Amino acid sequence: MATKNSLKTPKGTRDWVGGDLLLRNQIFETITTILTNHGGTPLDTPVFELRSILSEKYGEEARLIYHLADQGGEACSLRYDLTVPFARWLAARSDVQHVRRFQIAKVYRRDQPAVARGRLREFYQCDFDIAGVYDPMIPDAEILCVAAEVFEAFEVDVVVKVNHRKILDGFFEVAGVPRDRIRAVSSAVDKLDKAPWDEVREELLEKGIPDEVADRVGGYVRRSGGMREMLESFASDAELRANERVMEGVADMTLLASYLVAMGVADRVSFDLSLARGLDYYTGLIYEVAVTDSADNPTQVGSIAAGGRYDDLVGMYGRRPLPCVGISFGVDRVFTILNARRQKENKPDLGAHAQVYIMAFGGKEFDGLLLERMRVARQLWNAGIRAEFAAKVKPKSLQQFDAAEGVPVAVMLGQDELEAGQVLVKRLHVGDKNATTKDKGQLVSREDLVKEVRKLLESATLEQE
Repeated sequence: MATKNSLKTPKGTRDWVGGDLLLRNQIFETITTILTNHGGTPLDTPVFELRSILSEKYGEEARLIYHLADQGGEACSLRYDLTVPFARWLAARSDVQHVRRFQIAKVYRRDQPAVARGRLREFYQCDFDIAGVYDPMIPDAEILCVAAEVFEAFEVDVVVKVNHRKILDGFFEVAGVPRDRIRAVSSAVDKLDKAPWDEVREELLEKGIPDEVADRVGGYVRRSGGMREMLESFASDAELRANERVMEGVADMTLLASYLVAMGVADRVSFDLSLARGLDYYTGLIYEVAVTDSADNPTQVGSIAAGGRYDDLVGMYGRRPLPCVGISFGVDRVFTILNARRQKENKPDLGAHAQVYIMAFGGKEFDGLLLERMRVARQLWNAGIRAEFAAKVKPKSLQQFDAAEGVPVAVMLGQDELEAGQVLVKRLHVGDKNATTKDKGQLVSREDLVKEVRKLLESATLEQE
């Protein structure tokens, strides 16, 4: 016999039901609308890929990939993200030279989960990428604009932290990091949003970086500020100006700064040199989105979106390199934030209840009017209104009122009213079963039923706001 413990979901996964699932779907719809406005084309790829497709793309993060047992002579793994599968798709499609693609799908990571903070082993990502040859930094600026638009739609205050791989790598060179250790140093520095510098420094030392080099790295990567301010500070440093990588990155970021001003999102962006993005495939601009208001983030969710430029990834599969830049939204982390807000404001579950409950009443000869309740329900369903009725031939009055608790509007049927082609429509007051006696409602014709129900639903919504 199965025990309760044996029926739980695997660690780092969860079941979705009711209002939670409806809220998640609303997140999908909101993001999809914005990405479609930016010309996004939807794409779907398999949940698992050939292991060779995923190998050597993630650096130290490769240890988090789930490998599947060999079946049918193919070594496969669950996808770690949506970026590498997109690059594989691009490499297989030589006819695609330019595309704006988005994908909403589950990814899998063999990580230590923290469910309360939206850190799971199975979770949804929503990716938007622009692939193709364009003038420098124009697609990059649009991606950051998309990020701002998405969180404006969710009414969540965020900061977009940006950095540039060439600037970061150039800083490491100036600090004395050997080229073959730059990725390992980047991976350690990327932990600065979760760990203090002392811990990161200790990791650098463990990786063979000398004390004086680690200290110089710390002097660079703990700096942050506005785009203009940071770029000016780089220009005033002769040692940095002498590094070719740094100056290439500075040229990109100077262009980006002007484009962000034009798009009206410059005030959302912070130049943060601690941002490293540990994945190996990034080549230029990198960014993460973080919540700025702690009231919006009581569970201390980490970054809620991230991405960057990866110009060489497609070329790793044998095709001529195709420049790409993209962003990935962590849907489950966004859900955690919006759900905490919903609970704090004590809002009812989104769409979890019917909007209308259809009741029927009569005397001793009352037959329940089941067929009429069905006809009214179909009329409301056809109009896109969520409606329910008791699945009983002859429901009792109290049963119907109990079932209607929390539903804002009732449609009440009686034999005399039906014979006159009318029904009674009234507001129900949430939490007060006796309140139906305070509002006598109004008789309306069947032809006007949908119109009158919509009026009452609108007034109920305004009262909740």
